Amino acid sequence: MKARVATSVALALAVAFGTAGCGLVAPQATTKHYDASDGVSGSVGTIDVRNAIIVTDAKDGTVGNLVVTLVNTGDKSHRLAISAGDGSSSAAHVTVAPGQVKQLGEDPENGGTSNVLIPEFTTKPGALYSVYFQYGDETGVNLKVPVLDGQLPEYKSLVPPTILPAAQ
Repeated sequence: MKARVATSVALALAVAFGTAGCGLVAPQATTKHYDASDGVSGSVGTIDVRNAIIVTDAKDGTVGNLVVTLVNTGDKSHRLAISAGDGSSSAAHVTVAPGQVKQLGEDPENGGTSNVLIPEFTTKPGALYSVYFQYGDETGVNLKVPVLDGQLPEYKSLVPPTILPAAQ
């Protein structure tokens, strides 16, 4: 009788582990980070760089518009330097206040606060372009940002003018 009970318990355990075995050792896809949109993301200290893309005109492509959302998760303001291309010069400095979500490159009517335009931009849509984000003594992050054009309706309003306005 004891052998029959032991066999039944062993069989039940084998069936339970056999049917749940895949979930026991397989990695969970929901725990892996991925960028759910067209852009790329990264972090510099307490500044999160989210969904960075560059929009340019497919024909002329002489100016690139960096579209990115910056989120300061810390309790201090930070002045973030954004360098494009080889990083030899800073394209822009942006101050992000504590808890602030700052959108760059979008029309101010849609919540954007300012533009980061990259002059002499010759990278074609479909390629990747290096953009470096850094502030203070924090280790910066170099992102390979996708270059898109205005062919899709959601990016049409983000295409920059092909000639930058004269500095005033």
